[in-house]
Amino acid sequence: MTASASPASPRRVALVAGEASGDVLGAGLVDALRERWPDAQFAGVGGDRMRESGFDAWYDASELAVMGLTEVLRHLPRLLRLRGALRRRLLDWQPDVFVGIDAPDFNLGLERWLKQRGIATVHYVSPSVWAWREKRAEKIGRSADRVLCLFPMEPAIYARHDVDARFVGHPLADEMPLEPDRDAARHELGLDLQRPVLAVLPGSRVGEIERLAPDFLAAATRVLAAEPALQIVVPLANAQATAAFERILESHADAAALAPALRVIQGRARTLMIASDVILLASGTATLEGMLAKRPMVVAYRLAPTTYRMVKGLGLLKVDRYSLPNVLAGESLVPELMQDACTPAALADAVLHWLRDRHAAAALQPRFLELHQQLRCDASARAAEAIVHLVEPRNG
Repeated sequence: MTASASPASPRRVALVAGEASGDVLGAGLVDALRERWPDAQFAGVGGDRMRESGFDAWYDASELAVMGLTEVLRHLPRLLRLRGALRRRLLDWQPDVFVGIDAPDFNLGLERWLKQRGIATVHYVSPSVWAWREKRAEKIGRSADRVLCLFPMEPAIYARHDVDARFVGHPLADEMPLEPDRDAARHELGLDLQRPVLAVLPGSRVGEIERLAPDFLAAATRVLAAEPALQIVVPLANAQATAAFERILESHADAAALAPALRVIQGRARTLMIASDVILLASGTATLEGMLAKRPMVVAYRLAPTTYRMVKGLGLLKVDRYSLPNVLAGESLVPELMQDACTPAALADAVLHWLRDRHAAAALQPRFLELHQQLRCDASARAAEAIVHLVEPRNG
C-alpha cells in the first residue's frame, strides 16, 4: 500500500482507549495509520498493546476502566482531574485528529470540547444506538466529525440524524478463522473429543453473574440429567468473577450432582466456544464471538427488576431482537430468553434442542459464515482510511 505524501511536519494523532478491548483496537489502528503516515506521532491514553505499536501513552488505559455507578462516583474526582490535564495537554500538542475509542462516557465529552476548538474528531465504535436511545446519534454527531461503526446497520441510523458514519467491519471477524477447528480447541483445553460440551458464560461482571448464574446452573443440571456424558465448562473473566460464581455454585441445590461434569476456568472463553457443541450465554459481545465460532447458542439476560421496568416504561428499548447474531441476520436464528422468560426449564429445553437436533445446528453454519464474511473487512485498514480521508479530503 502506498503511503500518502508526508506533510511538512509529521502528522499527530491523539487516541484515547479506555479498556483492554479499546487497547487492541487502538494498536491495530496505530499500525494501519503508520502504513499511510510513516512519520506520524501517536499519543494519548492507551495500554500495553498500543505501546508495543509505538504509541506514547501519557496515561494508561486502566485509569479509565471503571464500571458501575458506585465505582464511577468513587473515582469521579480522579477522572475529572485526568480529563482536565488531558484537555490541556491535547490542546498544547495540537493533534491533526483525535480518535476516541469506545469509552463513550469519557470520550464523547472530550471529543466535543476538542471539536469546538477546531480539532478534527473521530469516535471509533458506535454505542448501541440500534438497540436503544437512537436519539443519542445526534449527541454523538455533535462530538465527532466522523463515527467509525463495527456493524453494517449502524451508518443508516446515523444518516437519519445527519451524522457522518462509516462501516469499517469488526476486528473480531478479522481475528477469528472462518472455519474454526473444534478438535484443536478441545485438545488445548483438555476436553474429551467424543463427549458433548456445553459452554456456560453467565457474563463478565459480578452483577450479571449474580442475576444469571443460578438459573444457568439449574439449567445445566437439567441438561446433564438428560445427557449424562455432557462436559460443562464455565470460563470466567477474572478472579472477581470467579469468586462470585463459586459463591453461587456453593449454594446451588444440585452442586454435588453437577460437580463431576463441571469445570471452571479463567479466561479462554473464545477457545471454549470453538470447542463446544452448544453455548449458553449472557446477551452481549460474547454472542458475536459465539457466532464467529459457528456454534449454536442460547442467549439469555435479566436486568435488575427496577431497571427493566424503567427501560420498558420509558420506551427506551427499540428492538425486538437483542443478540447480535439475530440483529445482524434480521431474523431469529438463535433463541433469546429475556427477563421472565429466562427460567431453568426454558434454558435447558433450548440447549437440548441444539444438542439433539443436529440438522438444525448444522443449518446455522452457512448463515453464521455469511455474517462473518460481511463483518470481515480488515477493520483497522478501513478505519485508518476513513481517518486519513477526514484529515486529507483530497485523498478520498
